[in-house]
Amino acid sequence: MDQAASTVDPPGKPWAMVDPLGEALHFLRMRGVVYTRSELTAPWGLELPPMSNCLLFHVVTAGRCWLEVHGAEPRLLQPGEFALVPHGEGHQISSARGVPAAKLFDLPREQVSERYEVLRHGGGGQPTSLVCGAVRFDHPAAHRLVKLLPRVISLEAWTSPHTEWIQSLLRLMAVEARQLRPGGEAVITRLADILVIQAIRSWILEDPAAQTGWLGALRDKQIGRAISLLHRDPARAWTVASLAAEVAMSRSAFAARFTELVGEPAMHYVTSWRMHVALTCLKEEDAPLAVLARRLGYESEAAFGRAFKRFIGVSPGAVRRERQGQSGET
Repeated sequence: MDQAASTVDPPGKPWAMVDPLGEALHFLRMRGVVYTRSELTAPWGLELPPMSNCLLFHVVTAGRCWLEVHGAEPRLLQPGEFALVPHGEGHQISSARGVPAAKLFDLPREQVSERYEVLRHGGGGQPTSLVCGAVRFDHPAAHRLVKLLPRVISLEAWTSPHTEWIQSLLRLMAVEARQLRPGGEAVITRLADILVIQAIRSWILEDPAAQTGWLGALRDKQIGRAISLLHRDPARAWTVASLAAEVAMSRSAFAARFTELVGEPAMHYVTSWRMHVALTCLKEEDAPLAVLARRLGYESEAAFGRAFKRFIGVSPGAVRRERQGQSGET
């Protein structure tokens, strides 16, 4: 089942089995923009440009390098480290701090496939090997989660409680990157999926900043349950009263607690969720607008169109035409 359709499944889990935070992580399915295997020799420096709506990652498979992102502490990445730059910010990686950085897209690269390339660069000294990727998340829950992440997250294979299997994943990714075989790009994508989710899980468990806001609300037994219910069944005619009843709270207590934890009123969140699910569907599917409207709880295509334009700023038809125009160019 595709990720857009998975947002409209009817509730099926007993309350005790619901894991709202786990469901949010489930939506972190990546779409690769480009993967690069970098074979670098000191001294070397690379400047990566900003990439809107992308999460950037680097895996050090041999050697070491410095990662510098504006507003974050510089980090020395060792073999077996996996670093995320979640907001697609421009940044630098280099063999040593202060080394002049060449612009990534100004350097020649060997195009292995549509989304996979090999970069060789440097002064001939100590070697470093990296697997780097720019990936995109399209699901609305993924966007909400990624927006909350810090500028940089790193996962150290040697100190993680899951050391053995993380090291195994990194070794497998390094092997696939060295000799891209049939299906290799798909393997690297799936491995990157797992490593990204594990890095984010580690941050959620360890950083106090992850205990507040939307993530904190997902951890709340009652508000998290309510969010999970409306995520899985956006077509239901939700009201504050019906959501409160589902989690055994009074209407007023539920409304106040939802706004306090999530940062917006419950019904605004319901509309926001529906519209972002609609946006994802419009970008990925060809279902008639009337069908999409019913799927999201609107009685008519016109009512859905008005709500969509009010919330997103453009009509559903404009989003679909833009997608069709882009696919016609490729």
